[in-house]
Amino acid sequence: MEQKTSNGNYFDSTSLFEFFWRWRKPLIIIGITAAICSSIVSFLIHERYKSSVIMFPVQSNAIAKALLTDDVSGKQDILQFGEEAQAEQLLQILYSDEIRSRIVDKYKLMQHYRIDPNNKYKNTLLYEKYSENISFKRTEFLSVKIEVLDEDPFIASEIANDIGNLLDSTKTRMQRDRANQAFDIVANEYNRKKAAIALLTDSIKALNLLGIYDYESQSEVTSQQYAIALSKGDERAIKRLADQLKIIGEYGSAYMSVRENLYIQREQLNLLKKKFEEAKIDAEAVLTYKFIVNKAFPAERKSYPVRWLIVATSTIVSIVFGILVLILLDNIKRIRKQGAH
Repeated sequence: MEQKTSNGNYFDSTSLFEFFWRWRKPLIIIGITAAICSSIVSFLIHERYKSSVIMFPVQSNAIAKALLTDDVSGKQDILQFGEEAQAEQLLQILYSDEIRSRIVDKYKLMQHYRIDPNNKYKNTLLYEKYSENISFKRTEFLSVKIEVLDEDPFIASEIANDIGNLLDSTKTRMQRDRANQAFDIVANEYNRKKAAIALLTDSIKALNLLGIYDYESQSEVTSQQYAIALSKGDERAIKRLADQLKIIGEYGSAYMSVRENLYIQREQLNLLKKKFEEAKIDAEAVLTYKFIVNKAFPAERKSYPVRWLIVATSTIVSIVFGILVLILLDNIKRIRKQGAH
């Protein structure tokens, strides 16, 4: 039985076996040739070994807040695993030029990947090779996975572990730049406040030397003693107490103003001291930003290429393509025969 296609060509579905039998030799030759060629090509491909690091981000990045402040919500817990946002942040840092440049320099990847240093596009080729062999991805469990392919299994594992370590130093550097600026601002304000308090304290001491110690009680007691002296007619006591009342009246308001200002400044200094200590910790302390689940180790088996898969795929594709070509040729012959009759 013959079936007619939309373009007018004919193909006898009932003689499919006959078709394959008739073209068996070309198909066998195509299959064997494809298998041999793909085998040769697969053995020319350099073997690569895979190593990977799996890690979780931490929830809190602020060291001082995590360690020195009360956190009822638990969001600053240094033992809390991070969420999607933290995982995305880690990925962005892993893709940073800083980490890539340090890995390229340390392992001399330009030479390791056999890239001609005189090539006009050497950096482009290097970055393409880097992206091909080193990848980062977020898993379904919100962890981050670093995968490294290399011809040397030991170098693959070392690069993967180094990238994981560079994550901490890179993020620390990024945050420390900002933390140092914040620390400088707080430190300057803290020192300025201490200087202001020292000046107010000196003013209090100067007023103390004038005999002003506690304006309210001192004024009340002196007034009472002055009244008693008046009632007794003690001229000496009256003069002495009158002089004291004059000093209290002249400097009392200044004493109260300085004392009140000193109290306010000390309250502000206490708050600034806490900020100063937190900013100092953030600027100087180092704390990891990840939980390592699996460290990389040298792979015992290669991950690429899968030679049997390359050979099988190439052979099947070649045979299918050969069949299509043979069907086309067979239909052309049929059409020509029909046209001749």
